[in-house]
Amino acid sequence: MKKFFFLLTIALLFIGGSFLSAQETPKEGDSIIVLLRTANAKELARHFNASVQLTLPDNDGRFNRTQAELIMRVFFSKYPPQTVTLNHQGASNDGSLYFIGDYKSGKTKYRTYFLLKKVGANLLIHQLRIELDD
Repeated sequence: MKKFFFLLTIALLFIGGSFLSAQETPKEGDSIIVLLRTANAKELARHFNASVQLTLPDNDGRFNRTQAELIMRVFFSKYPPQTVTLNHQGASNDGSLYFIGDYKSGKTKYRTYFLLKKVGANLLIHQLRIELDD
């Protein structure tokens, strides 16, 4: 009987830990979505890895954090957000988290994708794509 309760306790701890880590995923994506919604390039850049892959209507390439912040400022000034929504999220086997959504500016709708990877204790943006939605 003691073995049963011990195994049950271990199983509950494991399931509880998995549940908690699964609950962390939306918070990470939600905070990035809020920064996109508010066109806050400075705060968004704090979530960038030292080098980030950006794919935007006017820019495509790998940039350091400072360059990426400036590029995002220009993007937000040219294409100010009306609505930004998160439609899908997931995780890959290597622990990366990905988020897919929509970014609407004026009458134009863009498909948004960003990839977060763990660097030290932080989840950082390694890739951000905002492309015309076909």
